[in-house]
Parts: sequence; structure tokens; C-alpha cells
Amino acid sequence: MSLALDPAAQDLLFREARTANTFTDEPVTDEQVQAIYDLVKFGPTAFNQSPLRITLVRSPEARERLVKHMAEGNQAKTASAPLVAILSADNEFHEELPALLPHFPQAKDMFFAERPVREGSALLNAALQAAYFIVGVRAAGLAAGPMTGLDFAGVQKEFLDDDHTPLMVINIGKPGEDAWFPRSPRLAFDEVITTV
Repeated sequence: MSLALDPAAQDLLFREARTANTFTDEPVTDEQVQAIYDLVKFGPTAFNQSPLRITLVRSPEARERLVKHMAEGNQAKTASAPLVAILSADNEFHEELPALLPHFPQAKDMFFAERPVREGSALLNAALQAAYFIVGVRAAGLAAGPMTGLDFAGVQKEFLDDDHTPLMVINIGKPGEDAWFPRSPRLAFDEVITTV
């Protein structure tokens, strides 16, 4: 194998990792979430922008408000997961660019002065960061259940504001009984890779 990461870590992060649909009641701590974020914040993005925002839904009242915006098939697992996170893109991320890109502070106004440009960039780069976050959850020995089956406008109105675009909701915790659906197929190397 030509990968630097040992096979057990490869399995933990990718080959054996699955989208969990049930969880145990073991809590996910703030310390675990901080460790995940402190690892995945180093994932690459364009202009070192950091548009991802994570809203942890911990209180029973907030959980109830979120569950009503989830698709029917996602409601029970969202209601029972130890931790639920709403991932969104901050469309005003450019305000942080002078601090995040100190060698090129003018990028804030040069490239991101217009809102439609920011929204497109925020969506792409927050999606990258969301993928890093999912892998980070796996690196912490937890399972992630990312979902896009939800009322996005309802979640935005309930938990965010007009400057934040919801991307997904992720259930997080230790996998419970019958947590996995059967593994779905993936495309083979020669179906994806082209050399020119």
C-alpha cells in the first residue's frame, strides 16, 4: 500500500466508517467537539477562508425545534442522537480575511466585495470544511450521520440569520444497535480518473 496512514486509521476514517442511523446514549462532550474542530480547522480552503459555522443543538427545547424541520425519515434519529450539529456557511466570512490571510489582506475587498461572489465561495469552502468535520468526528472515534433531508428555509429561520446558509445537519455519537444500512457501491478508479 502506498499510503502513509496506517491501515487501521484508513479503516477508521474511510473504509469501515459509515453514516450512523442509531446511536447509544453516551454523551458527546464539548471537549470532544473542541478536539475535532482543533484538528479539522487546518484543512485547506481558498484564501484560507473559514466560512463554516457549527451550531450545537444540545437543549431539549432546541432539539424539538430542529426535529420539526427534519424530513420524516430523519426525525427519530435526530431526536435521539447524543449531539446534533447544524452546519452553515457564513456569507460574511470575508470580514475575517485580513486576520486569516495577513500576507494579502486586500483579498477581502478585491475578490469578495460583492455578496453573490461571497455566497458562492462560502458555500463551496464551507462544504469542504463540513467534509473535514465529518472525517474529524470519525477520527474522534465517533460516528457521524450527515443529513440534507430537512427544510433548509425553516432551519435558517429557526436557528440562523440571513447571513448564514444552512448546509446540513449532522447527528454525532457512538453508533447504536443496527446503526448501519448496507454499504452502497462506489465508482471504481477507472470510472473516475482520467489522465490527459
